[in-house]
Amino acid sequence: MGTGPARAGGYLQGVEDSLRINRDVAIPLSEIELRVSRSSGPGGQHANVTASRVEAVFDVAGSPSLTEEQRRRARARVGARLTAVAQDTRSQARNRSLALERLRARLAAALAVQRPRRRTAPTRAAREKRLGAKRHRGETKRRRRGPSAGDW
Repeated sequence: MGTGPARAGGYLQGVEDSLRINRDVAIPLSEIELRVSRSSGPGGQHANVTASRVEAVFDVAGSPSLTEEQRRRARARVGARLTAVAQDTRSQARNRSLALERLRARLAAALAVQRPRRRTAPTRAAREKRLGAKRHRGETKRRRRGPSAGDW
């Protein structure tokens, strides 16, 4: 077995050792637990012998890569442990990259700082439109009613 440009010393080179979440945060792959198991669903005999399902688990509460503020924000949105599962393809390697990408997307969404909503008052035109619609609806309902006792 030769050593090509991608393989030297028994391990793959060029494989990133961290998962970039956003421009400020990168999680080392050593903090992400990857579990493989047999995939469910169709696949024939191949599915019965191949552990292609990949589950990526990240411990939000115990991660030293996140600041205390990031940990607090992420725990409030996704909990203490974040899990992403992929069993879309027959390839374990492809499912691994899919699971890591899903984990990255969920963590990025959890870490995003939401700007506070600025309250705005409805415009005069919007208020008049709403009141006009209410008047029109009331008039429609009034026309549906039968004549009252005083109208006879």
